[in-house]
Amino acid sequence: MAKPNYEYAKRQRDLAKKQKKEEKRKLKTEAQQPPTQEEDLPQPPEDEKTAV
Repeated sequence: MAKPNYEYAKRQRDLAKKQKKEEKRKLKTEAQQPPTQEEDLPQPPEDEKTAV
């Protein structure tokens, strides 16, 4: 019977933990930033775009 590779399992846990922490940090920074000006501007109706 093969013995378990504890170093590999630990490395996988650490990588998963690091990835989850990075995702949380990214979500927090996106939530703190104000919306960009492009999102605030109203979009003109489709009729105005094609009626040139």
